[in-house]
Amino acid sequence: MLGGVASAQEVAFEEYDLDNGLHVILHQDKTAPVIITSVMYHVGAKDENPERTGFAHFFEHLLFEGTENIERGEWFKIVTANGGNNNANTTDDRTYYYEVFPSNNLELGLWMESERLMHPVINQIGVDTQNEVVKEEKRLRVDNQPYGNLIAEVKKNMFVNHPYRWTTIGSMEHLDAATLEEFQAFNKKFYIPNNAVLVVAGDLDIDQTKKWIKQYFGPIPKGTPVTRDTYTEAPITETIHATYEDPNIQLPMMVASYRTPSMTTRDARVLDMISTILSDGKSSRMYKRIVDEEKMALQMGAFNYSQEDYGMYIVYGIPMQGHTTKELLAEADKEIEKLQKELISKKEYEKLQNIYESQYVNSNSSVEGIASSLATYYMLYGDTDLINEEIDIYRSITREEIREVAKKYLNPNQRLVLDYVPAKDKAQN
Repeated sequence: MLGGVASAQEVAFEEYDLDNGLHVILHQDKTAPVIITSVMYHVGAKDENPERTGFAHFFEHLLFEGTENIERGEWFKIVTANGGNNNANTTDDRTYYYEVFPSNNLELGLWMESERLMHPVINQIGVDTQNEVVKEEKRLRVDNQPYGNLIAEVKKNMFVNHPYRWTTIGSMEHLDAATLEEFQAFNKKFYIPNNAVLVVAGDLDIDQTKKWIKQYFGPIPKGTPVTRDTYTEAPITETIHATYEDPNIQLPMMVASYRTPSMTTRDARVLDMISTILSDGKSSRMYKRIVDEEKMALQMGAFNYSQEDYGMYIVYGIPMQGHTTKELLAEADKEIEKLQKELISKKEYEKLQNIYESQYVNSNSSVEGIASSLATYYMLYGDTDLINEEIDIYRSITREEIREVAKKYLNPNQRLVLDYVPAKDKAQN
């Protein structure tokens, strides 16, 4: 029955390009009087100068500062006064801005996003203000957060050439050293219509929406096309060992990370499924055996960190008193070896398929989720139709493939083992 439910969820959309290269995707859904206007820019941390990291995330904040027609500090007030909410987020690959409004404010949402693209005001006062905001965010989310540097330390050790080696939030020293002209040049290079996709989803009239899009976005000049360098990493052929001391923790963490292919590949999707089998929820293999039955770990998990160029498959665990991170790694290896040698049972396979069917239905159950998926599939996968078709890829993955992909990527000589430990002075207290 689940397959029937899923197919009933087919997402209808229309897509086209403006003359200036802006890609537009429209999705009509009249079930609620709500509209989302969103723009995704193909710029993330990987597009930064290694001496100026943190720029893409900085712009996530900076482009709310104001425009020629929206005074400084007024952006959020306008949105709230019109019954809306808005947000933005940045990854290594892209930056995403969106507003959710009652549908009678569609024109306002389109005008605001066109203003952000056409007339942003990038001045010293805005840069100085957001510099403080970003520093505070880093203190809260990274510096003072237990295990807050986990991803940063993994990336730093997994990537030698690729810009994935630095964090999305970047270096505060780099941001402090940057000149206003450098911020303005970054804006001119990346925040251009031909490096963006506009998604409008919800209770909209298609013809009226197209007129407004042409009116507000049509006049924005095309930018110089963005050219990207290709960075390749040599395969990992022997275990990389690294240590990181975290002053915010009292318990060490076992971390093992394997480099995996681009999220656009079939193998990356098989690794998603492997991650679900091993560690998604309390009935998953690692959790059930190592945490529940053996009581060796307080916590145990694994996740597939998928990205546009490469991914990482990260396994982690916190040992119970009397056990060590080495023991946890050995136990995790046993579970991976089992996957490499034996096919998962038909029952486990059916359960896996049900999980992915239900995730598919859920991801397409809100207009915000649909808008974000449409933008992502177009920009990072190069195929908007995947919003309806990706589930077929997951459905077609076989038990044999799960075994083969585990064999291909999850071997001890292909990984980083990171000793993530309490800082020495902390541990001695």
